Amino acid sequence: MMRSLFAGVSGLQNHQTRMDVVGNNISNVNTYGFKKGRVTFQDMISQSLTSAARPQDGKGGINPQQVGLGMMVSTIDTIHTQGALQVTGVNTDLAIQGEGFFIEKSGDKTFYSRNGAFSVDSTGSLVNPATGFRVQGWMSQTDEAGLDTINTAATVEDIIIPVSEKDPARATQNTTFFSNLQKTGENHQSDITIYDSTGTPHQLRATFARTEVNTWEMNLDVPTATAGSINASAGAAGAGTGTTLTLVFNDNGSLTSVGDGTNTDTEGELVPNITFTYAGTAGEVTQTINLAIGEVGIPNGITQFESPSTTKAISQDGYTMGMLDGFSIDDSGTITGIYSNGNRRSLAQVGLAKFANAGGLEKSGNSMFSESNNSGAANIGVAGGAGLGSIRAGALEMSNVDLSEQFTDMIITQRGFQANARTITTADQLLQEIIGLKR
Repeated sequence: MMRSLFAGVSGLQNHQTRMDVVGNNISNVNTYGFKKGRVTFQDMISQSLTSAARPQDGKGGINPQQVGLGMMVSTIDTIHTQGALQVTGVNTDLAIQGEGFFIEKSGDKTFYSRNGAFSVDSTGSLVNPATGFRVQGWMSQTDEAGLDTINTAATVEDIIIPVSEKDPARATQNTTFFSNLQKTGENHQSDITIYDSTGTPHQLRATFARTEVNTWEMNLDVPTATAGSINASAGAAGAGTGTTLTLVFNDNGSLTSVGDGTNTDTEGELVPNITFTYAGTAGEVTQTINLAIGEVGIPNGITQFESPSTTKAISQDGYTMGMLDGFSIDDSGTITGIYSNGNRRSLAQVGLAKFANAGGLEKSGNSMFSESNNSGAANIGVAGGAGLGSIRAGALEMSNVDLSEQFTDMIITQRGFQANARTITTADQLLQEIIGLKR
């Protein structure tokens, strides 16, 4: 009977632990990024009354006789299933669809979380506003060519969004023509605004005149250029002697060559250029612009069809100085700055971490986890790669607690607790009967 008392006590204690976990799950039903807990039980050691005996001649084997001494908590697991996503419309709110954790740092301490309710502080750092911990990722670097690159193989660092950053002006280096010259037409004109190194706009004018069948002259002019400084060349190897290029087409409407009067380019992509000078603060400044006009034998760029002459799209890569107006975050976690000059630049990329055993992470409070001896080391990468999920901006991951499941578990736990309490009271009544025998 004493064994049944202790078995009942163990049942009460461990069902209380299970109830604690259920209560914690229910209390965090609306906590962003919360992962529910689950308690599993196992029986405790059993006392052997008789041991097992092997079969003998004339007699079969005998099973052991054992009395259980109660139960104990086997595990308290953290269940890392996906929670539903709630749209918030706040561009700094991030949710992970799939595997992975956000990486946050406080000094030298690193934490991991599924709660992506972030904001930008006064220094431009992307932080968890509840704790001040800084979100980790990779900052963009601008190379000599002015291209933004993000080295995701480097060590993660604080993400800083340059709220007051200026986007320096860039001189136009390349233009692309998408025009059609009517085969029986006579003249056509295309204008495009280009920029110098200070962001000052200039007008680049291309005037087309048909000289014979399948042959056009393309005269280039920049009205603000220094008089007599404009030079058009058929390509890098061309010398050029003036402002005119000769375009030759074949009967399928595509280009076959471009010439500058000295040299002719007849292969691959045709990229003549124009060089001119303009008045700078310390004298004349020379600027060269490549003109992508099409590819030999392929009807792209400038074409010649019997349709009205058009200039449907002309692009160039220069721009004026701009200020950061806002930013957006895509599914890979790349933060793209949107500037007042219409330019878009990659600013940073949010990093994600994955663990071999996410269930081995230790809860650290504030909806965050820490590495443990059984979680494995963090495998850091970009969203959408190496088994990591994608990032959804403007949304947060809800708790994965299912209330119907938790209330059912609560009922089961309550009945288990009550049953163990009845075991104790019944054993007490039996003991009372024994004590009463001497009366």
